[in-house]
Amino acid sequence: MMVPAAPRSEDEILQPANLRSFTFTDLKKATRNFRPDSVLGEGCFGSVFKGWVDEASFAPASPRTGMPIAIKKLNQESFQIHKEWLDEANHLGRLTHPNLVKMLGYCLEDEQHLVVYEFMPQGSLDNHLFRRGSHFQPLSWDLRMKVALGAAKGLAFLHSDKANVIYGYFKTSDILLDSGYNAKLSDFGKPKEEEPTVGPSFYIDELPSYYAKRLSDLGWSTEDPTAEGDVYNFGVVLLEVLAGRRRLDRSRPSREQDLVEWARPHLSKRQISRILDARLGGQYSLADAQEAAALACKCLSGNLSVRPSMEQVVAALEQLQDTKETAVSDQGCRVVRKFGGSRQQQP
Repeated sequence: MMVPAAPRSEDEILQPANLRSFTFTDLKKATRNFRPDSVLGEGCFGSVFKGWVDEASFAPASPRTGMPIAIKKLNQESFQIHKEWLDEANHLGRLTHPNLVKMLGYCLEDEQHLVVYEFMPQGSLDNHLFRRGSHFQPLSWDLRMKVALGAAKGLAFLHSDKANVIYGYFKTSDILLDSGYNAKLSDFGKPKEEEPTVGPSFYIDELPSYYAKRLSDLGWSTEDPTAEGDVYNFGVVLLEVLAGRRRLDRSRPSREQDLVEWARPHLSKRQISRILDARLGGQYSLADAQEAAALACKCLSGNLSVRPSMEQVVAALEQLQDTKETAVSDQGCRVVRKFGGSRQQQP
């Protein structure tokens, strides 16, 4: 069946967007003709390829001399392809924050729709938590809390009046890590007024991971995703960070397949050590783990008056980090006194 072509013009991109217009030829060269071994990820929208460009001119470059970039190439078969591309360029390209993946530019030529992003060398949090192999070493407690805080800051910014964005389907694969393990969110949602609607009988317990069994558990109405739903999903992600387990794992015994339901009793009874990732090797403060678990429990609460905002989540995670830094400082002072140093507090 022939589908009428939608209007296609770079003039549709809102200004100012601070985005670079790439030619399709240049992006082909940058990816060495979209070679299969340059694929970073694939999804229903299309594929993401790794490419290289000159850092100053953004002209195609070789892997040895160029700056890496990530190029999302949308599927040409999708009926919604132009709208998806336009939404991404207009709504995501205008947002700038340290905890959001930076969009660099786009390409629109004939039926080709591509978006260019900064490259995140450490990949997704999902890989570090759940994949095994020499390339993915277990994350330490400190790194996990650093990533959780960065992701929370990104979500809080999206919820702010400046961005006015509801994420909608937040999960660990949406959290990308740069070379310093700083978290940056990718594939975030559309402005609130453009969120899709769902019917009142819509159940999502069979969808992969990250979703409550009913929309009401997420804080959704029967029409629109909400900020409360994003907070719930962040709570699920935080629980995955603590436990090192997926939200839904059909390979486990039936009572352990749903991470939230399995872990919830241990969160409320301060039995957090029973669910913490064994790969942490006990290298964490039990008090900090209990605080993080209590925060996850609040985010997962079915009582929306208990569920915090993302700004409150950020404040709680920052307090947890400040407490750790203070403890390290105090420990240093005690060591000085033990060996006969001054009793004055060290800077």
